[in-house]
Amino acid sequence: MKKVFISPSILTADFARLEQECKSLHKSGADWIHCDVMDGMFVPNMTFGMPIVYSIRKCVVLPLDVHLMIVEPKRYVEQFAKAGADIITFHIEATDDVVGTIDLIKKCGKKVGLSIKPNTPVEQLLPYKGMFDLLLVMSVEPGFGGQAFIEESLQKIEKARELFPDVLIEVDGGVNFSTCQKVIQAGADVLVAGSAVFNADNRKQAIEQLRKC
Repeated sequence: MKKVFISPSILTADFARLEQECKSLHKSGADWIHCDVMDGMFVPNMTFGMPIVYSIRKCVVLPLDVHLMIVEPKRYVEQFAKAGADIITFHIEATDDVVGTIDLIKKCGKKVGLSIKPNTPVEQLLPYKGMFDLLLVMSVEPGFGGQAFIEESLQKIEKARELFPDVLIEVDGGVNFSTCQKVIQAGADVLVAGSAVFNADNRKQAIEQLRKC
C-alpha cells in the first residue's frame, strides 16, 4: 500500500492559539502543514504572509507545504524560503515566468510544486515535466475554505497521475471522509484537509481515517 500524506491546512486553525494548533497537528500524526497564502488579487481573499510561516516554523519541525495563491510569486520566493517553507507551490496561471520561478525555488534549496485551478487542463504542465516535485490539483476554486469537492477533479487527478508518474500528486479542496477514498483511488499521494481535521473531536483519529480511506 502506498504512503498517503496528510497536510492539514492551517487556514482552518484558531490563530489566537497558533502554537498550540501546530503542536496539536504534530502530535496527531500530520505529515506536513499546509499554508495557504492569498494576496486578494490572484484570488478574492487575503490570508497571511511570511511572518505567519516563520511563526509556524518556530513551533514545529514538520515540513511546511506553502501554497502561494499570489500574482507573480517569484517576487516572494526567497522570503518564503527564508521563513521556513520546505515546499513552495505556485500557480502556473499566476505568472508568465514559470521556469524562472521554478529555478529560483530550486536555487533556494526548496522542493517545487506547481498548481492548477479547476478549469486549467493538466496538459498545460507538460512543458515543465521533470522540473518539479509536486503537482497540486485544486478540486475547488481557490480562495475560500469549506467549498464542495468538484467531482470532475477525479478525472484530472487520474490524468495527472498518468502524465506525471514520478511526482507527488496533492489534492486541495473539499477533501473529507466522504471524498478521500475517491481521491486516493484516482492517484493522489497528498491530501490537504481543513475542517475534517480541525473540527474533529479526535484529530489523530481523523488523520488516520483520512490516510486509510
